[in-house]
This record gives sequence, C-alpha cells and structure tokens, in this order.
Amino acid sequence: MKRFITLITVLAVAAMSAMSQGGPEITFEKTTHNFGKIPQGTPVTYEFQFTNTGTEPLIVNNVQKTCGCTVTGWTKNPVMPGQTGYVSAQYNAASMGAFKKPVTVVSNASASSLQLFFEGEVVAKTEQTGTPVNESPLTPGK
Repeated sequence: MKRFITLITVLAVAAMSAMSQGGPEITFEKTTHNFGKIPQGTPVTYEFQFTNTGTEPLIVNNVQKTCGCTVTGWTKNPVMPGQTGYVSAQYNAASMGAFKKPVTVVSNASASSLQLFFEGEVVAKTEQTGTPVNESPLTPGK
C-alpha cells in the first residue's frame, strides 16, 4: 500500500511539473551579431529574429540598452506560439575602435530576461572604402 501511495505521489508531482512547463518561450536565431568594420559616422542596424517556441503568447515588455549610442526597437504586439518577432539594435558608429554592446530583452518567457550582443570595429572612412574622405575616386576633367 505504501508503494502505491508513493507511486501516486510521484506521478502527481511529475504531472504538475509538466503542466507548469507551458507558457511562452523566446528562441533567437542568434544572440550575437558582428557588423565587421563600419565607417565612422555611419549608423548600422541589425534585427535579431526570434520565435515563440512556447504554448502561450509571448510579450516583449522592454529592450534595455547600456549607452546612448544605441537605439532599440522590438515587436510590440503579443507573438503567438510558433510565430516570429524581432528585436532591433541600431549603433551610432561615432567612436573609433572595437566595440561589443549588450541589449537586454525583458519578456514574459520563463527566462524573463536575456542578453543579445552586437559587435564590430569603427574605422576611418578611408580604411573601410579605400577612398580618402571628401575625395572622389574619379579624376576631375576625364
């Protein structure tokens, strides 16, 4: 009899655990994006795509940035199970040098917050394009 009660208890706990695992889940295609070399003064944008792999609507409540050099955007409407959405990050490439910036996604998923990263290197315009700044690659008069 004790074994039967123990078995019933274990099965009940397992069933409750399985039921509590439902809800929205956010799954990104990738969590880091490398822009490579960016000419100084040229803003760049990337959209991180995600899918709601859960069983209930997913709501992205906020996307937090760490500096004024970044502008964020995201899917504002609830994302139904199996549907996709986005989180965008625009970087103002004003400062020269390498960078790696996080954005924090806050949602109603079981992992209520997660970080995405974008990185790259801001270089002088001449280094990126091979053309000196303010000079045309065409020779005047030809």
